[in-house]
Amino acid sequence: MNKTLKLAFAGIAIISSAYTATAQKIAHVNLDSLISIMPESKTAQQSVQDYAKQLEQQVTAMQTELQTKYADYQEKSKDMAEVVKASKEKELNDLNQRIQDFQQQAQADYQKKSAELSKPVYEKAKKAIDVVAKENAYKYVLDTSTGLVLYNEPADDIIALVIKKLGITPNAIPTPVQPKQVAPKK
Repeated sequence: MNKTLKLAFAGIAIISSAYTATAQKIAHVNLDSLISIMPESKTAQQSVQDYAKQLEQQVTAMQTELQTKYADYQEKSKDMAEVVKASKEKELNDLNQRIQDFQQQAQADYQKKSAELSKPVYEKAKKAIDVVAKENAYKYVLDTSTGLVLYNEPADDIIALVIKKLGITPNAIPTPVQPKQVAPKK
């Protein structure tokens, strides 16, 4: 029995030393906070907002045209021949359908433009994170902005190192957003 106890302790010691030897260094960063303070992000956001305004102005102009034509139709419809009335109604319905189609296409174009302009910002942040992780021997860097982290030590947050790597001024550093801690299921 003494021999089996010694073997069990030896096995545990070997397993724990192997585990300790392969322990991985893990860090975390709030990618949303990092992206929000990058100058390129502000430029991309402004471009997307400008594009949205252009689309909105076009929709407003189309809706104004529809309202004007509809008001004219209502005012003159009593005196119109049935064939003219039907033609005007078809014209109003077609214009309304074009507005709806334009709104759907504008929404898709807006989303595409937003993704197109934000992609280089995310790629630059990702490269900086990769460099910092390699320089500091981190095996894993978790994104705390997704809320998928169950627990994290604030000492391992590398956002300050990444900001330094990007050359962003320290006064622009936001207070990190802490993810919600999730209690283990019982």
